[in-house]
Amino acid sequence: MKNLIVAGVMALGFFNASAQSKIGYINTDELIGSMPEAAKANQELEEYKKDLGQQYQDMVADFNAKDSVFSKDSAKLSPSLKEIKRQELFALYQKVSGWQQQGQELYQQEAQKKGAPLRDKALQAIKAVAKENGYAYILDINSIIVGPPGDDVINLVKKKLGIKETAAPPATTPKRN
Repeated sequence: MKNLIVAGVMALGFFNASAQSKIGYINTDELIGSMPEAAKANQELEEYKKDLGQQYQDMVADFNAKDSVFSKDSAKLSPSLKEIKRQELFALYQKVSGWQQQGQELYQQEAQKKGAPLRDKALQAIKAVAKENGYAYILDINSIIVGPPGDDVINLVKKKLGIKETAAPPATTPKRN
């Protein structure tokens, strides 16, 4: 019985201590999108995407040109030379066919490379704001389905990063369904 009372008192103390924890929410996508470096990174990604598209168009044009030449000249070629040319065309066709997926993978890798410093900078600022303002938890609003009431700390973090502050929203609670 004594152990049960001690466990109950400890549980109440734990819940009381956790109930006093300050909780904040932030939309990290909005934060990163508002960073000045994000515009430059997005512009560089658009240029990279355009370059990948141009490379694809060049490969298609090269394939079409070689296919056209082969179709025109195949009657004049020996059977062994025809087979070599067919294999070359088939290899080029496979390269063109696989380029779309390869291009997407290259684009995603470049996007991750460009986004990593932005995410790191945002995370460091969020951690600093949490420490400076006594937040025990700062949760990404995009990942929360149900949660306790808390403060939207995006303007505090933007201020920490030197980004012009928008109108301060009232304390928010994640949407409950």
